[in-house]
Amino acid sequence: MKLIRIKRNTIIEKRYNSKMGILNTRVTYIKKAVLGIPFSTLHKYRETYYGQIKDCSTCVLTK
Repeated sequence: MKLIRIKRNTIIEKRYNSKMGILNTRVTYIKKAVLGIPFSTLHKYRETYYGQIKDCSTCVLTK
């Protein structure tokens, strides 16, 4: 059994962009897990409608 694993998980989230408004997008999280317990998020990114990969820091989460 490995002690440290890197896992990729994709979920659909509602994001808000000032130019586009609210959009539903697929966000991919890359997380580090120690003994199967998620420890930290290394990176998160999203894919645009045109297939470009963008960092999630440009969009703000809605409440």
